[in-house]
Amino acid sequence: MSWIDVGALSALPARGARRVSIDGVDIAVFRTGAGAVYALRDRCPHRGGPLSQGIVHGDRVTCPLHDWVIDLETGSATGADQGCTPTFAVRVESGRVLIDVQRGEASTAERALRIPA
Repeated sequence: MSWIDVGALSALPARGARRVSIDGVDIAVFRTGAGAVYALRDRCPHRGGPLSQGIVHGDRVTCPLHDWVIDLETGSATGADQGCTPTFAVRVESGRVLIDVQRGEASTAERALRIPA
């Protein structure tokens, strides 16, 4: 595992998100109202909308382009919509947010990231 420090938890607003770029991949880091932290590729599976600019509600985010609702834990579209965006493992240590970016042997998420947009 390759854990990368992406910033202070205090810089991540409740019910909000920040975008970080790691090795040229944009990742949306979310914090729910309950304080859970999630990381997904910052690209809606529908039309590539920036999920980091969406509205966070519960453990979901609504894409700002076409109102698709994405589950923050799984990256899957909800309701009648179908599709998925890659997720990344996240942990918080000493007030810092860390994201696991697999290197070497490709994870499912990393293989998905290699597909040209």
